[in-house]
Amino acid sequence: MSAKLLRGRLLTFSAAPKGPDDTDAYHCEEDGALLISDGKIVARGSYTDIVAGAPGGTEEIDHRPHLLMPGFIDTHLHFPQVQVIASWADQLLDWLNDYTFPAEQKFADKAHGDRIAKGFYDTLLSNGTTTAVAYCSSHPNSVDAYFEEADRRGMLMLGGKTMMDRNAPDALCDTADSAYSDSKALLEKWHGAGRAHYVITPRFAITSTPEQLEAAGTLLKEYPDCHLQTHINENHNEIAFTKELFPDAADYLGVYEDFGLLGGKTLLGHCIHMNDRELGVMRETGSVAVFCPTSNLFLGSGLFDKKRTEGAGIKTAIATDIGGGTNYSMLRTLDEGYKVLQLQRQRLHPLETFYWATLGNAEALSLSDRIGSLDAGTDADIIVLDAKATRPMALRMETAETLSEELFVLQTLGDDRSVVEAYVAGKASKPV
Repeated sequence: MSAKLLRGRLLTFSAAPKGPDDTDAYHCEEDGALLISDGKIVARGSYTDIVAGAPGGTEEIDHRPHLLMPGFIDTHLHFPQVQVIASWADQLLDWLNDYTFPAEQKFADKAHGDRIAKGFYDTLLSNGTTTAVAYCSSHPNSVDAYFEEADRRGMLMLGGKTMMDRNAPDALCDTADSAYSDSKALLEKWHGAGRAHYVITPRFAITSTPEQLEAAGTLLKEYPDCHLQTHINENHNEIAFTKELFPDAADYLGVYEDFGLLGGKTLLGHCIHMNDRELGVMRETGSVAVFCPTSNLFLGSGLFDKKRTEGAGIKTAIATDIGGGTNYSMLRTLDEGYKVLQLQRQRLHPLETFYWATLGNAEALSLSDRIGSLDAGTDADIIVLDAKATRPMALRMETAETLSEELFVLQTLGDDRSVVEAYVAGKASKPV
């Protein structure tokens, strides 16, 4: 691949900023450039320095005055729920039965999965999301559709077949044995193929028997470099039902603990109603709490307590949770997350939120050596953001004087219209 030089205002992070004065945590280059070759960032710096060292024949693309940042990372969403988003319902369990399970049954048809995958990836990229972690349906077909389309686009994506053998329609249920064998076959087919990462995926305790959770734990022991994802403590009715199904467990997290499902690559969606023991176990095991603000609000589940969770020494990530979540945009998700935390007097600076959606999420996935920054040697997943993309934004930006103000405008008023371009492994992918 020939070299490419992207010029613009660069913003990247090396740690979680404590505010605008914490300049050691982030780097901003007003007239900067990235040199890209073979899908990687080769060099980052001032335009003058980078262009001087670029090889002959380098293609130059000028994105000034826009911001160049690492692509957004979405750490929890549901591929089969593209046609479930914006469905009126009561709360979590009703929503699953009324909308989600019927929609997921359609993914037994590979052609349906292929068609949905194209729209799914178009929408992710149009919103500046270059990596995501998804639940597929319980059908192996859906996993193939998901990873095949990701491979066509060269995207680093994580996902896996949902394991569920009870409390769901028969057409969606597998068994403990078939979930193990199907997941293992898919894992061996996809994990490490191109940029694909397989994720062991028991939906949640309610839809898995003890035998299936044991099978998931066995897979994790056999393939310790894989991630595992599931849900926990999202909704009070969900928690009560889990206690009925697993009366001997210490608590909800105790179910997953008993079956060996916790660890540094375990992604626990929601984590709203956690007790102190659960937080302590999460810290000890290194398990990650994933905050899904728009779905928590939409389904009336509750308010995630970031301060308490991180204060207990737990890594956190932020995600859209499509289709319980109401927007594919990480900008919209950051905005709603800001409001959820503001209600609890946990005010976040915009530098912190943009760190969270990029390097923070990459660190939560143990993938910061590959994605989440603009460091030399990392994958060239880059987005270009325009803080003046709409008339309200342009008017507000007339009075913005700092980078922090610009980021807050993007977060509060921005959406897919603010994404000028998304680069995946150095290749431009025009938003639809």
